[in-house]
Amino acid sequence: MPALEARKADFAVRQAQVVGLSVDSVPSHLAWQKHQIGTLSFPLCSDFYPHGAVSARYGLLREGPPFPGISNRAVIIVDKQGKVAWKKVYDLPAMPDVNEILEALKPLA
Repeated sequence: MPALEARKADFAVRQAQVVGLSVDSVPSHLAWQKHQIGTLSFPLCSDFYPHGAVSARYGLLREGPPFPGISNRAVIIVDKQGKVAWKKVYDLPAMPDVNEILEALKPLA
C-alpha cells in the first residue's frame, strides 16, 4: 500500500483511482495506518461484514490453510464500463509491482 501511495501522481495522470480492500475492520485499518504503514490518501474499504463477501466474489477469499478467512493479495483493474480489465493475484507476502500495474493501465487510456 505505501508503494501505491508513493506513486499516486502516476495513477492520477492515467485517470486511475486506487482503492484498497481488506477483510479487516475499519478500526483495524485505522490502527494499521497509524502504527505501521502511514496514512493513505486513497480509500481503504472494509470487507468485514458479511465477512469477505466482496473478496469471495472476486475469487480471492482464502478458505483453506495456511490462512483461511483472509483474502489473497491481488490487484484488479476495473475499466470505466465496470468490467475487470486486468487481474493478478500475488503469493503472500509478495508485493505488487507498481510499474507492472501502471503498464497494465496503458491499454485503458
